[in-house]
Amino acid sequence: MFASWLKPLERRYGLDLRSLALLRMGLALIILSDLWFRRGDLLAHYSDQGVVPRSLLGELWQPAYWSIHALSGAVWWQGVCFAIATFSALLMLIGYRTRWATVVSWVMVISLHNRNPLLVFAADDVMRAMLFWAMFLPLGSSYSVDQALNTSSIVQPKRILTGATLGLMVQQCYIYMFSALFKTTSADWWPDGTAVYYSLSFDQYVTPIGSFLLHLGPLLMVFTLVTLLLEWVGPLLLWSPIKTDLCRMVAIVIFILLHLGFGLTLNLGIFPALSCFTWLAFIPTSVWDRWAKRAFTPKQLGLKIYYDADCGFCKKVVHLLRTFLVLPRRVPLQTAQSDPIIQTAMETQNSWVIVDWRGQHHYKWQGIAYVVSLSPVFRPLAKVLRWSPLMAIGTRFYEAIANNRRLAGNFTKPLKYQSFTVRPTSWLSLVTLFILMLITLWNLRSITTHYAFVDDPSLAPLRRITHSRTLQKLAPLSQATRLDQSWSIFSPGPPKDDGWYVGVGTTISGEAINILQSGDISFDKPSLKQRAQLYDNMQWRTYFINLGRQKGQLSWNSFGQYLCARHDRLQTAQLLFVDERTTAPGIPQTASQQELFKHQCAPS
Repeated sequence: MFASWLKPLERRYGLDLRSLALLRMGLALIILSDLWFRRGDLLAHYSDQGVVPRSLLGELWQPAYWSIHALSGAVWWQGVCFAIATFSALLMLIGYRTRWATVVSWVMVISLHNRNPLLVFAADDVMRAMLFWAMFLPLGSSYSVDQALNTSSIVQPKRILTGATLGLMVQQCYIYMFSALFKTTSADWWPDGTAVYYSLSFDQYVTPIGSFLLHLGPLLMVFTLVTLLLEWVGPLLLWSPIKTDLCRMVAIVIFILLHLGFGLTLNLGIFPALSCFTWLAFIPTSVWDRWAKRAFTPKQLGLKIYYDADCGFCKKVVHLLRTFLVLPRRVPLQTAQSDPIIQTAMETQNSWVIVDWRGQHHYKWQGIAYVVSLSPVFRPLAKVLRWSPLMAIGTRFYEAIANNRRLAGNFTKPLKYQSFTVRPTSWLSLVTLFILMLITLWNLRSITTHYAFVDDPSLAPLRRITHSRTLQKLAPLSQATRLDQSWSIFSPGPPKDDGWYVGVGTTISGEAINILQSGDISFDKPSLKQRAQLYDNMQWRTYFINLGRQKGQLSWNSFGQYLCARHDRLQTAQLLFVDERTTAPGIPQTASQQELFKHQCAPS
């Protein structure tokens, strides 16, 4: 009875396993790119010689925060942590031991973010939330090594409905709708409609395209109101009871376009790409099925691949190729020994045998090129593989592998066969639904503690729940898992504390030098290009934005020490901020200079 009631809900609100595979690959790629951008700042951002030594973490952390990165202040240890995070993200990308790889990635991401809270911005919060739910989802059930080497004979479902899939959908709604709620507390969003103007006026974020759009005048108010409306209403399209698939696709396209717009106009690091990938998780099954009907022609469906039964390496490779070239699952992978004609061809050519839909045989590298040509994703690579010089090199490479299959098998030996099936489990759904309830209460707490609602008498019943002893006792859990969410992205209003930094160092000989950038000391307003040179990545951009705020002031002394260590024979390091607060449209801006700190360098 319960199953019959759940089946219609699964057809309407279940998530497709192929869409979850896109989410997996997207999250992995974002983690890898994020680590790549951070790699040059192991000393500056994560060591005890950097801007936030471990001695400061007690003042920056919530009580239950933790970090593996903080076990040592040495640069080499940060390298080890980055290597672990990179390896787990690579396993996520290819989908091998996917759940464990996702768990390790989640742990390492939390550890990295906690190591330097002054670098954390909105994308990091989204990443942690998505990775948390990803741990409970069958991310490795499609387009993965796990799927390729799955020995189960049970046909996997196309979609699944569990507590975790519901949690992911609700989480996606919370990110936008709570942010929209907090935005409505600022007149910049409503009713003035000037939020986009202020956002594009914030030089520490804006791109050249965003700066150009400032000339659009009244259209900026339209952009503001449309953005606010989309954040309020758009996520609800995921739950539409009518035309569900159509509504989902409308939401996916709208929000991807919205985030592409954010990425073109504002320097937001990984945030636009990450947000786009999260929406791909909701592509409905009907879209995938229509795509497969067009992509898989008789050429793909008539393909047969034969391999040597005595070659374990060969068996794994053909299974991996079928999976990652996105070929139909029904393409048969058979042993050459099962057909005398094919066996003779294999032994004569010393090669696998590819039989196309017309019955023609393809061997060696030519066979690889033919199979790639049938891939709906990698088809363009077939022309490259068939290029005469590469064909000759590839054929020799194939023959070398064929003659040394035992040695080649060492590369696939770590990849183990396993048997698994994708099916909802009641106990896991109950656990995830309980966690979803806690996340909901923690998000509601961000409302009752918000300055605009803290004295609202109508919220008194809700405040009694969010401030109850039970929820307070669970606060360490939210902190330890970093589910302590508050979605205040550009809310209540865009930042207006704009300006730029000037670093002045005095050498032992009395010479004044620029200690932030190359070139002479200048208090003139820097161009966007000059800002980009100072903000080498999003982490530096976030750090400098936080530097003039209350929590950033805690690192003034350590930042001064870092600047002193970067320059030889430096006597003092002085950091000044030229404050150019953003004003309303038509009102001229004024700039005022203030000293943040002047650090006395230790004698070298």
